[in-house]
Amino acid sequence: MFENLKDYHIILASNSPRRRELLAGLGLHFEVRVLPDIAESYPEELPVEQIAEYIAREKADAYRRTMNEDELVITADTIVVADGEVMGKPHDAADAHRMLMKLSNRTHQVITGVCLTTGKAQRAFSVSTDVTFKRLSQEEVDYYIEHYRPYDKAGAYGIQEWIGYVGVTGLRGSYFNVMGLPVQRIYEELTKV
Repeated sequence: MFENLKDYHIILASNSPRRRELLAGLGLHFEVRVLPDIAESYPEELPVEQIAEYIAREKADAYRRTMNEDELVITADTIVVADGEVMGKPHDAADAHRMLMKLSNRTHQVITGVCLTTGKAQRAFSVSTDVTFKRLSQEEVDYYIEHYRPYDKAGAYGIQEWIGYVGVTGLRGSYFNVMGLPVQRIYEELTKV
């Protein structure tokens, strides 16, 4: 598998343990390399559907300066969108609480942008998944925040954690995308490199 990648040293540009686990599930050998202080900002006028892909490209451009010719760098960014509001990672417990209560009893979108970059080419795409939550109680939200510390997750939740077990009532699209990496689409794109 991935005979076309045999000449590439694959770099996952992410600190996320979930992304590492998901990419490893494809059977790829890769190294994790993270550059400090990469901005995750975007132009205000950018449509929400394009934000995650835009940030993934920006991250990739930061790596281009340090890449070797034989490297393939994978960058990604995940956002949660509820009623037009873009939710990144919560700043504190109060922000996490606000986000989870906004997601309660409604459907939202999880969008992950991915950029595959080599010395010669760049390919970017995004994947969107609809996630529906039941009505969450204050007690459930407080329990989750206290026991799972969701501060490194867009939208303040991990679908693979307790809140996903008890709260998610529907999913349309890629489950793994909600975890932070649309591995099926990445697989398809890597076969084209």
